[in-house]
Amino acid sequence: MTGDLAPQKRALRAELRERRHNLTRDERSAASDGITEQLVALTRATGAKQVSCYLSAVDEPNTRPFANWARAEGIRVLFPISRTDGLLDWTTATDEEEETLGIAGVPEPLGELLGPIAINDVDLIVVPAASVDRTGMRLGWGRGYYDKTLGSMERCPPVYAVIFDSELVDEVPRERHDQAVDGVVTPTRTVEFSTRSARHRRI
Repeated sequence: MTGDLAPQKRALRAELRERRHNLTRDERSAASDGITEQLVALTRATGAKQVSCYLSAVDEPNTRPFANWARAEGIRVLFPISRTDGLLDWTTATDEEEETLGIAGVPEPLGELLGPIAINDVDLIVVPAASVDRTGMRLGWGRGYYDKTLGSMERCPPVYAVIFDSELVDEVPRERHDQAVDGVVTPTRTVEFSTRSARHRRI
C-alpha cells in the first residue's frame, strides 16, 4: 500500500473518535464491565503471569479495572511510556498510580523506566486500537508506537486489541508497516482470528 491511504485513515479515525465521544455514561459503564470480564477471562485462559496493558483515556474502552484486578491477583502489569524516538519504554503498575500525559497525549503512569526490551518478558499484550478488521489487521491512532514495538519482537506473545463492538469491521486501510493482532476484546466478546501472521506463530 502507498501513502495515499493517509487521508482515508485520518477520516476514519476522526469518525471513530466522534462515535466514542458520543457514548452515554451508561453505555460507557456497561462497556467497562464487559471489557473487564472479557480481559479477566482471557488472562486466565492464557495463564499469563505478566501482561502489558495501557492506561485508557476518557473516550477509550476502559482498561483500568482490569489492570487493578491483575495487580490484585499478583500479575505483573507493564504500562507503556512513549519516547521521542518512536519507541516505547515500560514501567510496572503500582498500588497508587500517579499519571501524566505522555508525548502522544495519552495517560501514562509515572514510574521507573524499564527500557523497551522489558516487553519481551510478558505473556500477553493488550493494545489500544481505533478499529480492527476480521483478518486481525489493526488500525491504530497514527503514532506508530505499537507497530514498531510488535514488528521488532522476535518472540511475540498473543496480542489483543481492545475496542467497542462496532469497531470490529470487515476491512481497515492497511499499509506495509501495520501490524496485525491475534484477537480483539470487546464489551460482549473475545474474538480470536484464525489467520495469524508468522510473527505470532513463533510464540
